[in-house]
Amino acid sequence: MTRYLLLLFALTLFSCGKEESSDVFIPAGGDEGKEFITPFEKGNGNQTATYEETISFYQRLADNFSTVKIEEIGITDSGKPLHLITYSKNAVDWEQPYEDRIKILVNNGIHPGESDGIDATMMLIRDLAAGKINAPENLIFSTIAIYNVGGSLNRNSTSRTNQNGPESYGFRGNARNFDLNRDFIKADTRNAFAFYEVFHKTYPDLFIDNHVSNGADYQYVLTHLFSQHSKMPNPAGKYIKNKLQPQLEERLKKRDWDITPYVNVFGRTPDSGFSQFMDHPRYSTGYTSLWNTLGLMVETHMLKPYKDRVEGTRVLMEEMIALGTQNMEQIKKVRIASLNKDKQLKRYPFNYVLDTTKVDSLDFKGFEGIISKNDVTGNDLLTYDRTQPFTKKVPYFNYFKASDSIKIPDYYIVPAGQWEVIDRLRANKVQMEVVGKDSTLKVNSYKIKSYQTSRNAYEGHYPQNSVEVKEMVERLRFRESDILITTRQPAIRYIVETLEPQMADSFFKWNFFDTILQQKEGFSTYVFEQTAKELLKQSESLKIEFDSLKKADKEFARSSYRQLEWLHKRSPNYEKAHLSYPIYRYFKN
Repeated sequence: MTRYLLLLFALTLFSCGKEESSDVFIPAGGDEGKEFITPFEKGNGNQTATYEETISFYQRLADNFSTVKIEEIGITDSGKPLHLITYSKNAVDWEQPYEDRIKILVNNGIHPGESDGIDATMMLIRDLAAGKINAPENLIFSTIAIYNVGGSLNRNSTSRTNQNGPESYGFRGNARNFDLNRDFIKADTRNAFAFYEVFHKTYPDLFIDNHVSNGADYQYVLTHLFSQHSKMPNPAGKYIKNKLQPQLEERLKKRDWDITPYVNVFGRTPDSGFSQFMDHPRYSTGYTSLWNTLGLMVETHMLKPYKDRVEGTRVLMEEMIALGTQNMEQIKKVRIASLNKDKQLKRYPFNYVLDTTKVDSLDFKGFEGIISKNDVTGNDLLTYDRTQPFTKKVPYFNYFKASDSIKIPDYYIVPAGQWEVIDRLRANKVQMEVVGKDSTLKVNSYKIKSYQTSRNAYEGHYPQNSVEVKEMVERLRFRESDILITTRQPAIRYIVETLEPQMADSFFKWNFFDTILQQKEGFSTYVFEQTAKELLKQSESLKIEFDSLKKADKEFARSSYRQLEWLHKRSPNYEKAHLSYPIYRYFKN
């Protein structure tokens, strides 16, 4: 069957011997007047369902099919809840681990202008419920109907400048104009907290986040972006690289749906090669991989017809269901083995950089790039000639390597006053306990040596970059309400990624601790000068260092304030909180 057959007669995952049903699905014993045809199917292939239409559609499915359940979860910045839709042939109790069922979670509408997954998933769950797709007994298939509710309600026809359809759609920013696919770690939004509840409730084995790409032009409708296997240096990462990705590519090829890795180039043609996009924990698949969930971001191509993009997204999800249900035991074993390995880690790798010594090769299907003059600017303009398709071998850099590592402590201690951090840890089911009673403990602490604050705003923050720390051992007093967190637990990777200040998406990076970067107490020069004289008299080594600095640095020598400030920071008057990172590392031995 070609991709241009009606979506109403979708290809089945497994041979089921079902008779072809009508365009309108009427469940046995249901209301004869109820239709289960989506707004996408009713239109000309270039419409997407509104928020209200999507939720109403799923509610009618749940009312008429016992295999479909709809739940309201949490609250979003729009004031509305998330809706979790679940299909399963057997009843689902989320308190059960379900080692005998594969759990798949799909996220739709994180960027509501990229609506392909919304329409594709509506039809897929409908067809699962109606029996057009004979899914196995071991499937629990769930979806967040529309994650960015506020963006979906902010409907328009112009904001997706580069995109070919649909006719109208939602906006990328949420109700507070956050890009939700940069918010999975920092959790500035209620949406993120609601997602935490969904994720830890379903605890999926496989995760799919449906998107539409930007960038170069090429022949593919579908591209994929799997969780980066190199930063999952365990069985889960190997399974993604060696099993899940090639199996999905092969299955889609057999259905005439060629797919390629996400084309990570901008402003140049991809035929010279490209690398995988690094999905740090701020992104959905980077976040879910912290629990060794096998993640996949689907990126359909912006310039392909909307009908083709929706159909391709649906076919990909069908094949992921097939792979998941057929390989359930292996996927479960891989996740357990990965968690066990994570718990035994002594050092944690970070600062991943592209490993250019390792490279794969792709048979890439692209279009010839053409350089012409831009009529508006008069400068060179790169375009693509679709009358000149090609298939070329191109290098694909799909390996990263850690350039640093840190020793993992047995515990972190989080002072009770850091409630914003504690709230996020608790929402992510991090196991924690209170210190119990006021205690003096020998801990490892950090002093922030240097950092660079971003000059431009990024998602409500001015992130801290290039962080360097000095580690010290000291005895500190902790209160009975302070929080003790063991690292040997399922959330180990989330804990380290957020609490270690040098990590790519640490809480320090996202400005949770900026108050320590500012001194609260200062000095008046005419008052402190006498103290400074006494300091130099009392310490010969300090005087030698001070005099050497004055000789070596003319600007320092000319500035009385800088000299007194230097001495003040070496005096007992200097506040200990300044640049002292307020999360502590505790080693039992």
